[in-house]
Amino acid sequence: MRAPSLIDYLRSTAAVLLFFLLLLVYTPIVILLLLVSFGRLTNFIMEKMVPPLSQAVLWTAGVRFQIKKHTDQIPVPSLFIINHSSTLDVLTILAMGLPRIRFVAKWEFQYNPIFLVLGRLTGQIFIRRQQSEKAIETLRKTQKRVLRQRLSLMMAPEGSRKHSGVIGPFKKGPFRMAMDLGYPITPIYFEGNRQLSPGSSLYTKSGSCTAHIYPPIDTSGWRTENLEEHISDIRKKYLEWAGVEDPSAEQTDRTGEELHPN
Repeated sequence: MRAPSLIDYLRSTAAVLLFFLLLLVYTPIVILLLLVSFGRLTNFIMEKMVPPLSQAVLWTAGVRFQIKKHTDQIPVPSLFIINHSSTLDVLTILAMGLPRIRFVAKWEFQYNPIFLVLGRLTGQIFIRRQQSEKAIETLRKTQKRVLRQRLSLMMAPEGSRKHSGVIGPFKKGPFRMAMDLGYPITPIYFEGNRQLSPGSSLYTKSGSCTAHIYPPIDTSGWRTENLEEHISDIRKKYLEWAGVEDPSAEQTDRTGEELHPN
């Protein structure tokens, strides 16, 4: 795995600057559209306006991003799950333009005032991952709105991009959320993100990355008694897609139980 070159550092710096410049330009436009439409244009913004912004930033960084579907139909609504091990993941999930999508993100994103304003206005969900009771309360309040508006959600079962191995332990929260909502789970595997920009680095190497969308998984027959088995089966798929073997593949991260206690 080669280290970033001087050109990579320059392109990454330009991409970061472009990202925040576009945010400054987009923010008043988004606010105006949401105000005049009383929020009804939120899905249009997420599906049509946000992806070009992310794609422009990826292009500036020298990253060629593509989407490959391994299924004929993407169910809406659905709970999408992703593997999360790179800063690039933020740009690639935004670049996908999935229908009626909302993101479950860490509370700390709101420390940036632009993210705070845009995230709140577009209905994103911010949870305190280290404060289980508040996270539970936020998710429970959100469920009614999600069901009423038939929104899809995107969550990362690994919880954080900082984990050991290519695919970290899966927490139970996203899977219990899918059961509670009655949603299918649609797995998305990001190929190449970690190789181009591992961990929390803001710098990326030029290259290609792909979002693989796999067939949805029906959760209607799931029960809490066999939930860990279902989670293990799905994680095994991610390990297979990543081309790695993990002796702890049968295990899930027990800390995830706090978000949705049995």
